[in-house]
Parts: sequence; C-alpha cells; structure tokens
Amino acid sequence: MPHDASEAAGATHDGAMETRGLEPVPDAERTGHVRELFPTWVAANISVLLLTMGAGLIVFNGLNFWQVLTVAIAAPVLSYGIVGLISIAGKRGGAPGMALSRAVFGQRGNLFPGALIWVARWGWETINAVTGAYAVLTVLDLLFGVKSNTLLIVVTLALFVTCTFLVSGLGINALRVCSTWSTYLFGAFSVLVLAYLVANTEWSAVFDKPAGSTAMMVAGIGTIAAGGISWVPSGPDFTRYLPRTASSRAMVGSTIGGAGIVVLPMVLMGAVMAVSTPDLASAQDPVSFIGELLPMWISVPYLVIALIGMLLINSMSMYSAGFTAQTLGIKVSRAAAVSVNAVISLVFGFLLMVVATSFIGSFISFLTLLAVAFSAWIGVFGVDMLRRRSYDAEALMDTTRTSAYWYRGGFAWQAMTAWAVALLAGLLFTKVDWFSGPLASSWIGENGLGWAATIVVAGALYAVLPRTAVKKAEPVAEVRETVSI
Repeated sequence: MPHDASEAAGATHDGAMETRGLEPVPDAERTGHVRELFPTWVAANISVLLLTMGAGLIVFNGLNFWQVLTVAIAAPVLSYGIVGLISIAGKRGGAPGMALSRAVFGQRGNLFPGALIWVARWGWETINAVTGAYAVLTVLDLLFGVKSNTLLIVVTLALFVTCTFLVSGLGINALRVCSTWSTYLFGAFSVLVLAYLVANTEWSAVFDKPAGSTAMMVAGIGTIAAGGISWVPSGPDFTRYLPRTASSRAMVGSTIGGAGIVVLPMVLMGAVMAVSTPDLASAQDPVSFIGELLPMWISVPYLVIALIGMLLINSMSMYSAGFTAQTLGIKVSRAAAVSVNAVISLVFGFLLMVVATSFIGSFISFLTLLAVAFSAWIGVFGVDMLRRRSYDAEALMDTTRTSAYWYRGGFAWQAMTAWAVALLAGLLFTKVDWFSGPLASSWIGENGLGWAATIVVAGALYAVLPRTAVKKAEPVAEVRETVSI
C-alpha cells in the first residue's frame, strides 16, 4: 500500500535527532510527559514583539493600565485554551496536526487548508526572523557601536535563519532541551526588568491614564490572541509523544500556563514603557528601543535571551511547517522540508527589513489575516474532535483511493464546504492596512472579531452538515483519559 515518503522504518524519538516524519508514533514510543508542555509554550512566546504589542494597546487602542491587564489575561487564556484543546488530538492519533487533518478533510481535500496554513507560516517565520535579526543588530550597536547597513542586515538575518534551521532540523528533543533552559533564563531576566521598571516608572502617569472604549479592549484581545491562534494547528505536533492516558485537563492547563506566564508580564511591561515612550508602538525597528529604555547591563543580556527565545519560536514553527509541507505531497524528509521555509523566510525577511516602510503595521495586518486563515481550520477540526476519539493510523498514511479517509474523490465535501464558507465570512469582517471587507464596519468588524466569527461559522456549518462516511471502521478501542500529570 503506497504511503508517504516521509515514513521512516524504525524511527524513534529517543536519539538526539528525530527521524520520524508524519507517521503516527507507536504506543511503545510515547514516553513524553505533560509537564514538558509548559516550557514548550513558554518558549513559543519569548518575543520582544509582545512589548511592542503591549505598547500598541496604550497608544493605538487608547486603553488604560487595568484594561491592558484584562487583555493580557484574557488573550492567552482564550487562544492557548484552544491550542490545548486541539492538542488533545495529538495524543489520540499520535501524529502531527496536519496529518490528522486528513481524517477530517480527506486526503486531497486536506491539501487546501494545508497549503494556506503553510503559506501563512512563511509570514510568521519571516516576522520572527526579522525580529531576531534586529535583536542581533541592537546588541552589536550597544556593545561595539556597529551601525546597521544592508550587508550587516543580510549577514545577521542569514545567521538567525541558519540557527533556526539547525535547531528545528534536530527535532522534538532539541526543542525540548532548548525550551527548558530558555524558560529559566528568560524568567530570571524578566524579573530583573520588572524590578527596574517598578523602581524607575512614574506610576502616577500610568494609573492616571483614562479608560478607552470596550470595543478597543475587545479588539486588543483579538490582536494579542492572534499569535496564539496561529499555533493551534501545531498543537498536536508537540503532544504526539504523550501516552494515550495523559491527562487532557493537565495538557490544556500546561499550555495556557506556559503561554500566560510570558504574555501577561510582557504585554504589561510594553504598556508601562509606552506611557513614557509612546513612539515605542510605531517604531520601524521593534527591538532597539530596549537599549534606549534600559541600562546596558540589563538590556544586552535580556536581548540575548530574547534572541534565543525568538530562535526557538521560529524553530518550533519550522518544525511544524516541515510536517505541513509533507502533507502537501512534497516527497522529502522533514528536515529537507524545513529548509524550504528557511529560504523563504530569508528572502521575505530581507524585503521586510530593507524595503517595507512600517514593520508594526505589516505585523498587525499579518496577524489579523493569519488568525482568520487558521480559524477556518480550527472550527472544522474542533467539531470533528468532539465526534471522534481515535484515528486510523494506516488510513492517515495511505494517500491512495484505498484509504479510509479518501471519501469521495479524496474530498470530504462537508468539511471543505464549511471551511471555505467560514474563510470567506471571516474576510468579510476583516480590516487591515491594505484590505477591508464589506462588513468590516459592523460590530464584529469594529471589535476585531473576524477570526472568532470564522471559528463559529466553520464549526456551526460543519456540525449541521451530514457526517462524512468512512470507508471502513476506525479503531474502536479507547483508553480512558485521566486527570493526572
């Protein structure tokens, strides 16, 4: 029976380099622990862009400190709650998210949301690569007075992307080790930055700022949550090595906790900084302001640790992007698939750093569209999870007509219809710098809830459509899910 070329006989995850591709992980190799998810999602959020986004809540959204606090709590709970829930599919099926998606959309149908998500990852990886390169340039300027130029931009960007490729190519084990250590280091220096801000901030100016509108607060939640929404299809990629008996409740809790412990203080720090430095929210370079606001003995090590964090974010994204590329039928290994994204982020990163006139404007527009693109898949896949407790491992890997997930001509028309309609509906409510849907001025559009409308439309439509018939029975044996770590 023809299977994907990515399947590697005898692949395990015990060695230094992961060789397993899309194929589901056998139960005997599921030796992961739920507690490992906490540092994974801490590392996924170690980005100084959260400081810039926190500043934007003050400058652009007009919120006060308490409204920003509400946004900083609600956004990670909402977005990473969804990440945690979808990641449960990883322990049920033992395969990456976009491989499991074949059971929902069909072997051919899955190519459509898969291609869109893969392309969307190009933008996410480009944004992170550019931010990492800016961090290197800022450190060079602070320590040695070296000013940025085109050649240096190319060198730093290439260096960052190369390191990203190496880490992501090693696989899940390398990501786990790096995530754990970066969590400790970033946590320590974040406490140091917080202490400095507490001692040197004019708090009367912070607390005296008037409140903004509720609409702007809701829109702020959507903006911050968009980053988490982009990780949802990748959630199963990091839980497929967990045993079937792993606690679903603990998985969700570790995911929210890991993200929230970074998002909350970073957004608040950005908001506090913006009170005294409002230009922070609109700076072309989203990193150099740290060297201006903090003393060198704090800013340099903090930027170095943040640089490691941003490298990990990109490594995790490329790790998942490699799987997505394989589900599109690209007959290469996961590591080779990762190299495609590395080259793309290098080219696009250069254009963003040298050609684009507004980094933050491009970033917010990208986040908005990214959330809509991912939300259409989330709504359909999430409802399918409510109906399904297991996946046919053989059918997932069989891309021919004999697959149980071939459905009609390779397509599950119910899932495809719900996904396409929801995607269009979400765009109708969406407004960015260079695009505005006809319903963008509605209550949903003004509150930045286009992505939420997309999830609701996708899930509701898929739920009412007839359930897709499977050619043969899926495994019926289930293992009771426990609530212990």
